[in-house]
Amino acid sequence: MEAHLLELVNRTSELLKRDGSRLSIAESCTGGLVTHIITNVPGASKFLELSIVCYSKDSKIKVLSISESLLEKKGMISEEVAIEMARAVRRLGNTDIGLSITGNLGPEVIESKGVGLIYMAVSIASKDRILSKGEIFDGNREEIKNNASLAALKFLCQALRVCT
Repeated sequence: MEAHLLELVNRTSELLKRDGSRLSIAESCTGGLVTHIITNVPGASKFLELSIVCYSKDSKIKVLSISESLLEKKGMISEEVAIEMARAVRRLGNTDIGLSITGNLGPEVIESKGVGLIYMAVSIASKDRILSKGEIFDGNREEIKNNASLAALKFLCQALRVCT
């Protein structure tokens, strides 16, 4: 693992362990890469409770109970869906923190949303807060996936600093 990535994961890990917070993750476009990165660092079991990949529309409905009407109205690639995914996975895992990521890795436009458009959200139970953002990444599928995963970890770390 690259040094800067290892440092980021260690920092995030320390923030979670410091407060005794538990984390659940719902990934779509990253296909479990965020979880893979986190679990490469020893001690992740002290804070990581649950991770799921809900790649399809049906899985978002059946596993995370995302409303079909929201998915129809906003699309799977939307800030609103990322927010609901973060809330849902936090509840599903009965954890303090929920992290979600959804987006379009390409190569084609999906739901009129361009390649590289990614949304992420963090749900923090103790503060009853949701933080979310969208970003656009350039590159091929693998580059977008890697950069989006790194961005989600950075976003989680920032959210923990701001809200804890």
